[in-house]
Amino acid sequence: MELQIRKAMKRYFGYEAYKPGQEAVIKSILQARDTLGVMPTGGGKSLCYQLPALLLPGLTLVISPLIALMKDQVDALNDQGVAASFINSSLEPDEVRYRLYQASRGRCKLLYVAPERLASEHFNSLLDKIPISLVAIDEAHCISQWGHDFRPSYLGIGSWIGSMQKRPIVAAFTATATPKVREDIIRLLALKDPQVFVNSFDRPNLRWMLMKGIDRERFINRYLREHPDQPGIIYAATRKEVDSLFAELSVRSFKVGKYHAGMNSEERNHNQELFIHDEIQVIVATNAFGLGIDKSNVRFVIHNNMPRHLEAYYQEAGRAGRDGQAADCILLYHAGDIHIQKYLIENGTLSRERKVVEHMKLKSMIDYCHTPGCLRAYILSYFGERDFKSECGNCGNCNDYIVRDITIEAQKIFSCVYRMRQRYGSSMVASVLKGSQQKRIYQLGFHELSTYGIMSNLATEDIIEMINLLAAEEYLTITAGKYPIVKLTSKAAPVLRGEKRVIAKFPQPPESVSKESTIFQALRSLRKTIARQHGIPPYVVFPDSTLREMCERLPLNREDMLRITGVGEIRFERYGSQFLELIQKYVADPESIEKEKSLVRRLLPKDVTDKKKKSNIAGEQPSYLITWMQFQEGMSLEEISQEREMRPSTVQEHLLRAVREGYEVDWDRLINRHQEEQVLRTARELGTSGLKPIKKALPAEIDYFTIRMVMEKNGIRPS
Repeated sequence: MELQIRKAMKRYFGYEAYKPGQEAVIKSILQARDTLGVMPTGGGKSLCYQLPALLLPGLTLVISPLIALMKDQVDALNDQGVAASFINSSLEPDEVRYRLYQASRGRCKLLYVAPERLASEHFNSLLDKIPISLVAIDEAHCISQWGHDFRPSYLGIGSWIGSMQKRPIVAAFTATATPKVREDIIRLLALKDPQVFVNSFDRPNLRWMLMKGIDRERFINRYLREHPDQPGIIYAATRKEVDSLFAELSVRSFKVGKYHAGMNSEERNHNQELFIHDEIQVIVATNAFGLGIDKSNVRFVIHNNMPRHLEAYYQEAGRAGRDGQAADCILLYHAGDIHIQKYLIENGTLSRERKVVEHMKLKSMIDYCHTPGCLRAYILSYFGERDFKSECGNCGNCNDYIVRDITIEAQKIFSCVYRMRQRYGSSMVASVLKGSQQKRIYQLGFHELSTYGIMSNLATEDIIEMINLLAAEEYLTITAGKYPIVKLTSKAAPVLRGEKRVIAKFPQPPESVSKESTIFQALRSLRKTIARQHGIPPYVVFPDSTLREMCERLPLNREDMLRITGVGEIRFERYGSQFLELIQKYVADPESIEKEKSLVRRLLPKDVTDKKKKSNIAGEQPSYLITWMQFQEGMSLEEISQEREMRPSTVQEHLLRAVREGYEVDWDRLINRHQEEQVLRTARELGTSGLKPIKKALPAEIDYFTIRMVMEKNGIRPS
């Protein structure tokens, strides 16, 4: 039996070794034992029932909650040479009968169905004619009211299994189950003397980070710029926030889509497909997105708001790094998130008892956001683990942070809030502390306060972030509603009296990623081309982890390629020769893929004609290009103007032309970060039909050149 298992695992799935916990679960099922497997996302749950399905006689029925999950897994199985199908509401009755007929003839080893289907008498009458060896229940936590995603349709699964003429092996799987939820799964599914396997919830490749009180849009914009081409998910709490963030990122020319329940199903499915097929980099979504999305190469998950409970957070964040490669899980926490989640609980359709449970879970989530200890340890402890290190060395609370005493800044902010009678929002408080010349500040007499201008050395945005940080640490509270107001809490009083100091941790943002190797980029490009030809997601061809192993080992023949993890015989027969040919070409002549180029040629836009290239390299350089080259060498605009005896406006026009023709520039030398935010914000409010209204609404120090450069950088064209 062991030899059969190994052969099937290598042939169909391309694996020679188990992931932690898989072997025990698979052998338990093959020994005809009811089994409960609690394995983290990315831990290989699917293989634990897919592999036994190939070795057991008859049919394996997989009960799964979402159409997207069924379709993705069935497509992947069929591509690997495994006969699989699904039945859901998208199919006509004739197609349902045909698929069940195929299963009855032994032409299907795995059949995916939704739990609601089990209530259909017609479906059951057709299913009665098919020998079923195994029933696998995915997302089994949905059966428990203590679970984070309770579904009443799951409650009937246990009685349905009990009504079968011949009871099959029953296996239940979940990624997020506390001890209480595990008890409910066993009891409500009526598992018989089950073997229970609880893998560690730890996923060492995930880096957990918690950023408090920061400007969320600014952080996300910076992160995406510094992690180009890396697929990721950004979760927001409400549809309105999803729409707003999507619009912001679209204006900045990021490849982004959105997903929430307010969109029609066609739009949602289209955006989901674009993301799965790597046609867009990022999807911004509510928690309606993600369950069953089997995309292995998600490199980051950012939560724009605090989720309601840790089970949801762990499952959503856990969609990063399913291929075992390093990934970031970042939570951007503001104190106002608590108000949002409490509102959603109280105004939802939950029963009174369920609301009590939800408030208890929310309390644990809030505690996570305030723990000074290891973030990973907190999560593991919550899920009932005991054997873990108190410091993991790979989370924001264990490393990569700066400890600062911000008592003086806190006292200034508290004093200003008090003197403004605790009746205004953070923007107005920050403007007073900055010493803004706003007309309204003078109308209200705030320019006469002793706190006016006492933080003039900081940018207004930085003061707002500090206010949000102090709110996150519960020194301040920010009221809910359309016009949030900043108020002092009892914790602020001893700080104002000088009896207590405010010590804050400032996590460092994740570092920019280095550019991927040329051979990896070439393999990924080939994978995308093949995926488009076959109409499947790129990761179904080969996951990123397999491509990286190809880059490290550079296989040159069939035998070497089959030793790569994830390259099974079926996949090699379909795609392997194309990847081998590319690697062989690279090994024989790396220059064929990666050619060293001069500075000018390397930075030339791709659509420049050969004639223009020759002119730029060999002949007389156009004047604007000389200006661009001097700027690239480190000269300032003033220095270029003096050396070339040109008016400053001419130098500016030269650089604008170079940018428009595709030449790269160091944007940080040209555009102040805060001014860029102001220009973009104003452009969103006023539109881009003309520059004059935008210029008029901005501070005097922001000139037309800056406005035009911001628009060029962010791909905005005046309408």
